[in-house]
Amino acid sequence: MGVGIEVSELNAWYGSNHTLQNINLRIPANHATALIGPSGCGKSTFVRCLNRMHETNPVGRVTGSVLIGQLDIYTQASPVEIRRRVGMVFQRPNPFPTMSIYDNVASGLRLNGYRNRVVLDEVVQRSLEQAALWEEVKDDLKKKSGASLSGGQQQRLCIARALAVDPEVMLMDEPASALDPVSTAKIEDLIFQLKSQYTIVIVTHNMQQAARVAENTGFFLNGRLVEFDATHKIFTNPRDKRTEDYITGRFG
Repeated sequence: MGVGIEVSELNAWYGSNHTLQNINLRIPANHATALIGPSGCGKSTFVRCLNRMHETNPVGRVTGSVLIGQLDIYTQASPVEIRRRVGMVFQRPNPFPTMSIYDNVASGLRLNGYRNRVVLDEVVQRSLEQAALWEEVKDDLKKKSGASLSGGQQQRLCIARALAVDPEVMLMDEPASALDPVSTAKIEDLIFQLKSQYTIVIVTHNMQQAARVAENTGFFLNGRLVEFDATHKIFTNPRDKRTEDYITGRFG
């Protein structure tokens, strides 16, 4: 089951660029939360702060608090441990091109020391089933590479790879923006299924997608969280004029 996320006074920098400014936000467990806003507003930086990827940039710096459940990810755990608990799916599918479908899914488990073939087989099948990919690839698990799949299949393979290490939170940064409409619909259906088991945060430029998949939505602008509320309120009765202007297409 997923856990909630509580962000307090989060600030992030790229060198001297103050990318995120005083973000305070509670993300509920076992829901999908969408983050919207124009390009360069801080959405992707924010999700990278939720699994400590931002600090992998040599000029990246973070202050503030991020609690996942009761764990402060910046003071009580290592980045490696946090990335086991917080899965990440990127804008463009990034399967390991030289690995088979099976080895792509099993890679995280092996890094964590799993060697038992029976356990690996069970987790690979379960993860591919969760990612709605098992029926399409079960006869080619060790015959084909991850890179041989279609774009939509590759993205679901990356989701399966993230699920295999049994995270509590799934971060998705524009997971369908590079996909065709049919593959996009499959990813959205998958989000619906997964949010009963995981806490999901999705960055999207597609406001219709946010309305379809997320119970809550946050609007970012110029490194600040302008508004966070139930998705239907954000899209029908936002409190802030800037949110209304963005949603109605006046800028962005």
